[in-house]
Amino acid sequence: MAEMGEVALDGRRVQGDAALDQNRTREQITDEIHDILDEAAEIDEAEDEEYGPYQRGDELPEELREQEDRLNRLREAKDRLDAEEQQLKEEQAEKIRQREQEEEEMGRKKRGRKPTPPEEVELPDDKKANTTDPASQTLKTSNGWKQGYNGQAMVDCDTQVIVAQDITTDANDVQQLKPMLENCEEVNGKRPEKALADAGYWSKANAQLADEQTELFIATTKDWKRRKELREADPPRGRIPKWYGLKERMERKLRTKRGRGIYRKRSQSVEAVFGQHVTRGCDRFLLRGETGAQAEWSLFSATHNLLKLWRSGRGPDGHEVADAIVG
Repeated sequence: MAEMGEVALDGRRVQGDAALDQNRTREQITDEIHDILDEAAEIDEAEDEEYGPYQRGDELPEELREQEDRLNRLREAKDRLDAEEQQLKEEQAEKIRQREQEEEEMGRKKRGRKPTPPEEVELPDDKKANTTDPASQTLKTSNGWKQGYNGQAMVDCDTQVIVAQDITTDANDVQQLKPMLENCEEVNGKRPEKALADAGYWSKANAQLADEQTELFIATTKDWKRRKELREADPPRGRIPKWYGLKERMERKLRTKRGRGIYRKRSQSVEAVFGQHVTRGCDRFLLRGETGAQAEWSLFSATHNLLKLWRSGRGPDGHEVADAIVG
């Protein structure tokens, strides 16, 4: 059903099985871990005096068994914050190495303040992780904030069939274009002829992903700004100025009659699919963790495509759709 001529890509922020009010700083997490372990030690000591030391000694007391899962999630949340801090230290060390290399090539010290040593780089005190689902992220949506995941979908513009899908914990979409094009090629055996995406996917690096097989149409400004610009400006004419860079060329292409007609299909396809997800009740994840979220997002996509196949009335080989599904 999917011709792969024109596809639209977008991300949808999906609520996870986690609450915003369960986000904690590293200090708060550490304090709660200590509180649980201290309480466990007190109860364990009291039980030893009453019943004797017959337990292994490494398990939580009976009264605190229900908190064992909570303790594991607290530790996972703290590990995630520790990993983020370590990544910041490594990035700072790389910046210093690059600076030293540039200074060596220049034969002199660069101006400005000396970079902070990697060992002094720390996470901001207000940086938090979720203690219900540590893998989830706090994501901004048009309706406020959600604690969940960023579901990516690439949709055939003509049929609204999902040709590629994935889950990410990244709050923005800019890093998702390349992996989604690769995902599409892996699933379908080829890349689309044209790929449409909103301004969340714009970057010069992404613009350079265009090749002879796939032409890209990526907005460089938010859709409401782009619509305002199109109302006020006529389609461009003449040759493309030589001084135009990647951004100027993309903006010009989207202002042409051809570009306007093609990009208009983006909201009519992928955003419509997300609306159909919500209508079917696929508006949140019930499983925790990135693996669980990925499984549910795949299920959303698979059932969506099965409905499209059923409503088409015919299978891909010409048989009735019921026979195609059973076969």
